[in-house]
Amino acid sequence: MKTTKNMLVTPSRRQVLTGIGAGLIAGSAGLVRPSWAQSAPLKLGFQLHATGIGASYGRWYQRTADAALKMINDAGGIAGRPVEIVYEDDGTDPKRGAEVVDKLTSQHGCDMIFGTLFSHVVMGSAPRAGELKVPYLVCSEGYHVASGALNRWTLQPGITDVRSQISSMAPWVAANLGKKVTMFYPDYAFGYDHRDFFKTAIEAQGGTMLAQIAIPPTETSFTRYFAQIPADTEVLYHVMVGPGVLTFVKELGEFYGSGAKPQLFGFVDSLEAVDTATPGLEFLEGSHFWEAHPRVKPADAGEHEAAYRAAVGVDDNGASVSDAKDVSTYSHMFSAWETLFFIKQAVEASGYAGPADRQKLVEAMEAISDLPYGIERPQGAMTFNGKTHQAFGTQSISQIQGGKLMRVHQTAMADGAYDDAVDYTAMSF
Repeated sequence: MKTTKNMLVTPSRRQVLTGIGAGLIAGSAGLVRPSWAQSAPLKLGFQLHATGIGASYGRWYQRTADAALKMINDAGGIAGRPVEIVYEDDGTDPKRGAEVVDKLTSQHGCDMIFGTLFSHVVMGSAPRAGELKVPYLVCSEGYHVASGALNRWTLQPGITDVRSQISSMAPWVAANLGKKVTMFYPDYAFGYDHRDFFKTAIEAQGGTMLAQIAIPPTETSFTRYFAQIPADTEVLYHVMVGPGVLTFVKELGEFYGSGAKPQLFGFVDSLEAVDTATPGLEFLEGSHFWEAHPRVKPADAGEHEAAYRAAVGVDDNGASVSDAKDVSTYSHMFSAWETLFFIKQAVEASGYAGPADRQKLVEAMEAISDLPYGIERPQGAMTFNGKTHQAFGTQSISQIQGGKLMRVHQTAMADGAYDDAVDYTAMSF
């Protein structure tokens, strides 16, 4: 589906008139479906990175949200109400992000907003959501929510955060790859979380952070940065985003050539929407990556994985079923799906009827803790911490084997735990 500004996705007239005869989704048994002809739609705003450095994510986030929307509406909507999504492009820009929050709330009359990924956009947008007193559910991974830096209206219920991810994986990296680390990270909020938390985590394992090299997210050439890598580096930790990610890994390969090189550990952000078998990426063979949701379907994948892939139009290799060259942002896009189902759970638990109930809705979200595995959460079971407004789950470490990302380790949920830094429930609205 082509992304357009102000795009409104609604159930079809035929679906409304027929009352949606499809069966209920797993976990929704007993849902009573009143006539949609008498029910006002629940209108959700989606802050979409349709353009800018987040465009590859935005395209797949929209596909994923549309698929979840269809599944929910086919099963009777939310609390018997049809659901609509209004998409607004924020250009992956913090200033435009705040404007989009305002527009979705004030002009389009959305009940709540979700979907934002890039951390600097979240940081620029969440304060406006707090001023408007509109629930703002982000799909970002940054530690900004759980750190207490935002407000009670901002939650991250559909994906884990960088601090938790790093806490889970640092012991494995230290034990299997090395303890002397050099890091490349993007020069904005998401990268700063990696800079700060991986240094602390690797030092807790007896390791040393030799160098931390910040790169502008809009950079397109990287060779000049590689000269800063200390010679005794054992692990090269990279988490790059933006239009130059493919160039980054290719130039890194050219820099080292066929000689000795450090072990490589990357966040899959460096290769999201990129085919790992692309010519020029042979350099990455045998290297490891973090993934939240493995792109290549694992042999032991859960029972709902196939249904989720079919719904979002992705094959077992993580590419579009209609174009094998169109690789998805699989390790992140599930957050749009899972956040939409979290919204469903909270709306139905709170009895939400309209904007006057927004505070009650946030309080219902804060009361949710158990998020079991199911079609609503195909990535895996999670828990939600209502005090910190943050979800916690498992992580995967994958290795490129024969040009494919193959999972070789999965963390336990407890591996990513850390002490609370905030209690949003004690804050005023």
